[in-house]
Amino acid sequence: MSEEKLVGIVLVSHSAEVAASVAELAKGLASGAAAVPVAPAGGTEGGELGTSAELISAAAASVDRGVGVAVLTDLGSAVLTVKALLAEGDELPDGSRLVDAPFLEGAVAAVVTAATGADLDAVEAAATEAYDYRKV
Repeated sequence: MSEEKLVGIVLVSHSAEVAASVAELAKGLASGAAAVPVAPAGGTEGGELGTSAELISAAAASVDRGVGVAVLTDLGSAVLTVKALLAEGDELPDGSRLVDAPFLEGAVAAVVTAATGADLDAVEAAATEAYDYRKV
């Protein structure tokens, strides 16, 4: 499927390095994911720990291909910032959705699923199912 039809994924962390590393890992583990539009949105504009509405909005705009944007977050204020952006209505692309999923495992599942050309509902379901991944 062409890049123009893939769900976009935004990874919001309090740390720019964490967001970028999770994006790199998710794309690296997902064969065929090179075309999946994934953008990290970590930290503040000044490079500090925190969250930035502006960075999140810019990341979402950069991955929007018109079929939805899945936004995964790490902790507290990242969630609150995305919820506020969604409530404002015009800060994120149409079809943007906050996905309740574990950050790392959910990101990998979302990218793998998006790479298949799945729609936003399927990408969200795969990411959410990552809560059930067992390690023992």
